[in-house]
Amino acid sequence: MYCLSGCNTPEPMSDKAPILHDRGVSLATDKARYAPGENVIINITGDIPSTQLKIKHLGEIVEELSVTTNSITWLPPQQDYKGYMVELYDDSTEDGKLLATVGIDVSSSWTKFPRYGFLSKFPNLSETQTEAVIVNLNRHHINGLQFYDWHYKHHQPLAGSVASPASSWKDIIDRENFRSTITQYISQAHDRNMMTMFYNLVYGALENASSNGVSSAWYMYVNKSRSGIDKFTLPKPPFVSDILFIDPSNVAWQNYLNNENQKVYQAYDFDGYHMDQVGNRDKTLYTYSGDVIDLPKTFKPFIEAAKEAHPSKSAVMNAVNQYGQESISQAPVDFLYTEVWSPNESFKALAQVIKDNNAMSNFSKNTVLAAYINYDLAAQSGHFNTPSVLLADAVMFAFGASHLELGEHMLGKEYFPNDNLQMKDDLQNALVHYYDFLVAYQNLLRDGGSFNTIDVQTDNDELKMEAWPASNGSIAVIGKEFTDKQLIHIINFKDATTDQWRDPHGIQAEPKSIADVRVRIPSEKQIKKVWLASPDFNYGATQELVFDSSGGEISFVLPHLKYWDMIVLEY
Repeated sequence: MYCLSGCNTPEPMSDKAPILHDRGVSLATDKARYAPGENVIINITGDIPSTQLKIKHLGEIVEELSVTTNSITWLPPQQDYKGYMVELYDDSTEDGKLLATVGIDVSSSWTKFPRYGFLSKFPNLSETQTEAVIVNLNRHHINGLQFYDWHYKHHQPLAGSVASPASSWKDIIDRENFRSTITQYISQAHDRNMMTMFYNLVYGALENASSNGVSSAWYMYVNKSRSGIDKFTLPKPPFVSDILFIDPSNVAWQNYLNNENQKVYQAYDFDGYHMDQVGNRDKTLYTYSGDVIDLPKTFKPFIEAAKEAHPSKSAVMNAVNQYGQESISQAPVDFLYTEVWSPNESFKALAQVIKDNNAMSNFSKNTVLAAYINYDLAAQSGHFNTPSVLLADAVMFAFGASHLELGEHMLGKEYFPNDNLQMKDDLQNALVHYYDFLVAYQNLLRDGGSFNTIDVQTDNDELKMEAWPASNGSIAVIGKEFTDKQLIHIINFKDATTDQWRDPHGIQAEPKSIADVRVRIPSEKQIKKVWLASPDFNYGATQELVFDSSGGEISFVLPHLKYWDMIVLEY
């Protein structure tokens, strides 16, 4: 969506090194995603002593490799849609010290486990500058990129012609975009198995659209007399035009825009269309002939027409605060995407959006959330509040969604080029581990199971554990049951200062670490193994726990809790 105030036109980003682990040794993979049968190259940065790689799937060792070089090639098992964790150990120490980890996603399609990022600045950048952005996103395993406001006009996205695409053009906010930058990004993304999606509204036209063949018969009108076209009024400057709105179900408009999109696909190697809207118009809208438009129901036929015109391309549509999501979920989109706004600002509401999306798609499509953290802070220069981001990501990831937040910078506003807020070093380092965690345990986080309620008790009277949604001052417990295991997420709100995930002013407090707490969990089934993993400790590596079982419950010592722990009971 677009901002109505506080827009900025940032300077081009400078070349920067990719984010690494927070010790001297780090791991990275050459691609964000791998097809079954494709070799994985694992690169080690830093001086390595006598080391060993353990590659695990959900805590079970798949392969062990002795390491004598800084680049290892590994051929994963042939199974599709699997997540792995690579753990690097120092064999020269008595206890085999863990040095670093990295996740690996083996998936034939990116849309099964979408980890969506964005690009929003297309000035005349060098290959070195665009490569720095892609390398960093690759380290976070971002497997799809939304090219935001890359286009010329909403109703005419391609500047120039298919035979002679323009080398540069001005976009709606009067920025100059360069073809060379966009083609570099597409090529470099494809080299890492990242898919590229071009952004555009499903119903937008600029004020001069009639000169490009857009008919007055296609617009949405604010009354039956056609005295006013519905539109999105934007401040001028910096914007060069308001956006006039067209009926998405109008077949002539669908054909027109699909023809324009065909030109885009011929001129650029995009992999799909990211469709946007601006949410509930909160007014009655009419066709040219005076019929009332049921706007949410127009999205499904629009998506179907786009998919029919370009069946090999991916399709995703933004449900602004869930507006039209029921219609969108029944259309041929590859996953569900929600831009979250008020009143869905509590952690409880955030999780409910994900659960509602699961239900609407009959649990067949995963969710990506565009959720802008520290929103009010982003009106001026500053830094993101690290606890705000990590608690929000913990909730989204635990409930099976991913977060559209990473691009050339981290998102704080709906106008994606806004880069007023920067990440502190602790947040940069933490996010590497959070995204490794999202990948390595994707088969628990995003691949089946049913949420359930689990009663978790502790022997510490000062620690209150509550079934989700927990109140501030408590620790939230989220259960998820599989046929052969019980998953238990524990998210720490004990020291939380707000229950608002957006935390617009950045007041969320950092939780104090908790250590060595005995917990008790009822279990009627025989447990064979208990293990723990957390993105906050040991780089997300698994840790098997000793447990006691008697009287219909098990007990064990929870060794640590910062923001988020994941406990797995295997039957």
